[in-house]
Amino acid sequence: MKAIIIDDEKHVREGLLLLAEWDKHGIHTILEAEDGDEAIELIKKHRPEIIFTDMRMPKRDGISLLKWLHASELTSKTIVVSGYDDFEYMRNAIHYKSFDYILKPIEPDVLNETLDKAVKEWDEQARSRKSQVEESRVMNEVKPLYWDRFFSTLCSKEGITKEMAEKVEKEFGVSIEKLHKTVALLPIKPIVMKSFQGDRDLAFFTIINICNELLRKQNDGVCFRNSNKEEELVILFWNHKHVTYLLEEIHSLIYQYGRVSPVMALGKKSRKVKEAYESALEVYSRHPLLAQKKFVTHQDVLAGSHLHLLDHSNELKWAIRSGSREQVQSQLEGIFSKLENSHILTLEQIQVWEDQFEILRNNWLKEYEIRSQEAFYRGRDYWREDGSFSFRKFKEEKTKEFIELIQTLTQAKYQKEKNNMQYIEEYLQQHYQEDINLQDIADRFYLSREYISRKFKQDYGATITDYVTNIRMEKAKKLLENPYLKIYEVAYGVGYGNEKYFSKVFKKHAGLTPNEYRHAQT
Repeated sequence: MKAIIIDDEKHVREGLLLLAEWDKHGIHTILEAEDGDEAIELIKKHRPEIIFTDMRMPKRDGISLLKWLHASELTSKTIVVSGYDDFEYMRNAIHYKSFDYILKPIEPDVLNETLDKAVKEWDEQARSRKSQVEESRVMNEVKPLYWDRFFSTLCSKEGITKEMAEKVEKEFGVSIEKLHKTVALLPIKPIVMKSFQGDRDLAFFTIINICNELLRKQNDGVCFRNSNKEEELVILFWNHKHVTYLLEEIHSLIYQYGRVSPVMALGKKSRKVKEAYESALEVYSRHPLLAQKKFVTHQDVLAGSHLHLLDHSNELKWAIRSGSREQVQSQLEGIFSKLENSHILTLEQIQVWEDQFEILRNNWLKEYEIRSQEAFYRGRDYWREDGSFSFRKFKEEKTKEFIELIQTLTQAKYQKEKNNMQYIEEYLQQHYQEDINLQDIADRFYLSREYISRKFKQDYGATITDYVTNIRMEKAKKLLENPYLKIYEVAYGVGYGNEKYFSKVFKKHAGLTPNEYRHAQT
């Protein structure tokens, strides 16, 4: 905390410095001035909380200084110290809101009691000011959110209550229920992606401020964030004289700010906000994206059927099963061509595509028994750097989704085949003593004999018969190391009921008869 002593007499300043209990009140900086002019310069620079001032001084006197302090609206506490018990001085001190009036010679008790009261009052008022600033800050943050939700409710709710109408009239000065309204929709996604590096909240804040600054000039309407939609900015007009001009200005300012030129969709007039909003939403969802207009209205909405991805599911399925990226891309090129030449590409059409792709992908994942999967790539960046729609980027994004799906399904297929052969190999290790044939294995694992025969040899470098024989021979070698086992017991132990046949197979495998092999180990 800071204080300043203003008096043309040095001994008075020194007396105040000695007598006041500065440390007790947390005052660590005490400034001095000989007259009002010098004091004003120091007060401007240091903004002290406590001011002691004499009334009779050269140049600018105490009354003139009090006038300046009062006009400057400082929060300082001013204590007048005067050697004159003069009514005119006291009247001015009271009029200009000085905290107290002390007469010279100064009594220490009176001085410190006055200082104590001044500091306590300043602290209390400082806390109050801080609280008010915080409340004001919170209100300034909450208020836009309140009106976002308020107008978003009007967009989704039939009619407007008397209470709601009164709130709008109090805040915006219009009888909203009596006026025809028009709604314009502004997609925020391309703006977020191209100019705000993905910061959606900053994009909304910036664009809403740009729009409302224009709309407030002649009270033409309000711009708000639709709290019912993730990426939708709504402009509600209740004055139709300047709609075209305002849309042009808003579009121009957005482009100047971020070099982005998004399409804006304007609906039909209606007394009901919900109807006006739904009209704009229809225009926004169903306008031709390839027309590349800055503004679209209901006149731009064309009738046409949607392309359904489900109609092409069979050919896409076989292309994906092939595991060939080229085959999938070939199928997609045909679908893209049909979409561009025989249908109207709209945001509604894109939503149909995305919904049906999700159905197809889930069905194929289920078919391949893929239950847990990390988040798939979702291609949603269809916009050029200026925010306009790009059919080329749309095709690239959708192709990426299909290519990722091919890779996932191909990997799952490979893993499944690999696991099947591993299970068969484990089965052979456990049942090598039994009479195993290919048909039994095919029945057990629900696979064809041909597939098992081909795939097992591919993975293990041997037929199932040879693989079982190898297992038996390796087990037989271990048993022959025991000199107390008869040859026929060894043969039986590894799955052979005929000792002679076992000896013949063993010699072919090891190059020695079982007896010769046993003697070679001793």
